[in-house]
Order: sequence, then C-alpha cells, then structure tokens
Amino acid sequence: MTAQRRVVAEVLDGEHVHLTADEVHARAVAKLPEISRATVYNTLGELVSLGEVLEVATDQRAKRYDPNAHRPHHHLVCARCGAIRDVHPTGNPLADLPDSERYGFTVSDVEVTYRGICPNCAAA
Repeated sequence: MTAQRRVVAEVLDGEHVHLTADEVHARAVAKLPEISRATVYNTLGELVSLGEVLEVATDQRAKRYDPNAHRPHHHLVCARCGAIRDVHPTGNPLADLPDSERYGFTVSDVEVTYRGICPNCAAA
C-alpha cells in the first residue's frame, strides 16, 4: 500500500464518516502535503470498486464516501445541513416489499434514506 493510499484510508477511518472527495483531499493534505486531488479521487474510486468504501449520494449534494461497507445499514440525512448518520433499524426492508410491488424483479438490495432535521439545525 502506498503512502497516499494509506493516508486516504486513515482519513476515512471512524464511525459515521461520510466525507466528500474534497473533504478527503483536504484532510489528506494535512497529513501528506504532496498528495494530489487526482490521487485522492483515483484512490476513492479503487476503494469503491473493491467494495471497501460505499459511495453515497443524497439529493443534489456531492457524493460522499462511507467506509462502513461491511455492515449493512441505512442513512439518516439532515435536510438542512446534509449531515449523515449510519442507522441500523430492525426488520428487513427487502421483506417489506410485497410481491405485488416487485413487478417481476428479483430484488437483491435495498437502500433506505431517512430524512429529517438534525439536533444542531433544529436548535438554530
């Protein structure tokens, strides 16, 4: 693993991490000043392709990168500031889709996004 890839992986480490590519780059530069934006973008693309990082798109906002790729989860998104939290509700959303609503599809995956206002925005 190159120093650049290691730094990108370190930046993405943690719970509830959902950074944009530009945020990853800014944090990576603080650790490794010579890292280029192209290297960060390429590394993120490789990590997504390898299944090590999830690419999360919410509304018209920039894509975010979620290192929590190995534990199934959904997202809770603030409609004002865009903050994202991982959530793990009970139940099986795939099972909640009745056969009559599957239209012959063989459904293999479900993405659920809960939207609301975070405590910081609600207090403002």
